[in-house]
Amino acid sequence: MFVTPLISAFTVCALGALAPVYEEGAQTPRNMTKAELRFVRDNPLVALRGVTSPPTGPVHCVAEYEPMEAILLAWEGGSSWENILADMAASITTIGDADVIIAVDSTSEQSGALSKINARGGDTSRVRFLVRSTDTIWIRDYGPRYIYEGECRAIVDHTYNRPRPNDNALNDGMADFMNHKIYELPLVHGGGNFHLNASDLGWATELIENENSDLSAEQIRDYWQEFQNLDVTLTDPFPTSVDSTQHIDMWMCWASDTTCIISDWPYNAGSTQEVICDPVAQSLQLAGYTVIRIPARSVSWTHYTYANAVICNDLVLVPSYTNSSVTQHNAEAIAGWKAACPDKTIVPIPCQNIVTSAGVMHCICMHIPEHKGGESPTMYLQTPNGGATYEAGAYVPIAWLSDDDEDVVSVAIQLSTDDGSSWTTVVENTDDDGFYVWSVPDVFTNHGRIQIVGVDVDGNHGSDSSNNSFSINGSSVPGDANGDGLVNVSDILVIVDSWGICIGICPGDLNNDGFVNVIDLLIVIDSW
Repeated sequence: MFVTPLISAFTVCALGALAPVYEEGAQTPRNMTKAELRFVRDNPLVALRGVTSPPTGPVHCVAEYEPMEAILLAWEGGSSWENILADMAASITTIGDADVIIAVDSTSEQSGALSKINARGGDTSRVRFLVRSTDTIWIRDYGPRYIYEGECRAIVDHTYNRPRPNDNALNDGMADFMNHKIYELPLVHGGGNFHLNASDLGWATELIENENSDLSAEQIRDYWQEFQNLDVTLTDPFPTSVDSTQHIDMWMCWASDTTCIISDWPYNAGSTQEVICDPVAQSLQLAGYTVIRIPARSVSWTHYTYANAVICNDLVLVPSYTNSSVTQHNAEAIAGWKAACPDKTIVPIPCQNIVTSAGVMHCICMHIPEHKGGESPTMYLQTPNGGATYEAGAYVPIAWLSDDDEDVVSVAIQLSTDDGSSWTTVVENTDDDGFYVWSVPDVFTNHGRIQIVGVDVDGNHGSDSSNNSFSINGSSVPGDANGDGLVNVSDILVIVDSWGICIGICPGDLNNDGFVNVIDLLIVIDSW
């Protein structure tokens, strides 16, 4: 197969170093090219650290077999690779009951993509486009990893482990396109070196340690815990002679909460890859999981895998190959995936044209989970979330996330001084930019809460409020004997309970005359 050369030109970066340029239509491999290796040797990739704080939670990192709204693709790699993307999109938009979002470099590329998808029977009404430059097709490695923070979707980005600037910048564009919060995981990483289940457990190979040599394995795992709420297990990587990417998605895939696909190596018995896969499979079985082994082959320096599949709702896309040594396993792969996902439709996709570039279908897509609110917005209030004391006149940040099946167009902010029994308006209509500076009013309460109410383009509402109470140290309210910021029957009970001469602390003595009597009771009634 003829592969278009990756680098035909170079540009000069700000520091004077030569940076690769990626020609349109070039079939850039998933692994680093020699030109990229030279560039990275002189310009090491450095993770962005301290750019964003971790999510405040609760956080759930979404497994690929959970309900999906869309699959994200990058329209790159020339005709033979575009055919694979179109095959995928056709099945996803029909059998998979999901949208496809495609990053394209231009509107003309958009037209070509629609034509190919339509020719394969895809539902083009479910295809959306993000017009934004990318360098390569391998969006699994640089695309957005999704979490739910509260009930809102958010993106966890990382520094791509390749010197491909347009790819590395894609997630900023996706965050704007989807109107989702973005967090910067402070790791150099390729997203294909990662798998997880919905029980907040993740897996990656120790390649991640080489990519972040200034961090210990424990520090790396701590970052995943902080940003994605995952307990991550690190395994041995395949040698680069077997898999030049060393990514775990080339030999593992979680099919459900209880079932995992792991590659088997009957034709490479005793190989390093078998020695790595077998203990992982055994450890999962001992932990109570069902493990299904599907044959993989190492043939002519190419890693043929069926674990690198794509699950989308009730659809599983499984690679098929025409290599004469491997084609016999296509049927075995379908049978294995049917056993793993008996209620899903298994669709084979021809992938011979891409597997020789060190990746298959899982490597060229990212999952975008469903919006949890149906037609209504979901909101998550990050702060203030309770426990603090604020002085009257202080400026306090109110921060939130929003999510919707369309767009949240405005946000109202409300204050309660009675733990949410009633609300007053702080601001009726502010932009949904996730941030507002609140001037704390001169009231006294130990039962303050903030509520945010989002409104979408169709007028649907969603809200969230502080989980716990905060205090405002403002002026006391006449008649408020118990200091809750309200005057009601509770204050009368305080008066009755402390009736008589005051000894020590005397909350019922509202006029400070040393007695609790009818005068204090009248103050309560007058302030009711």
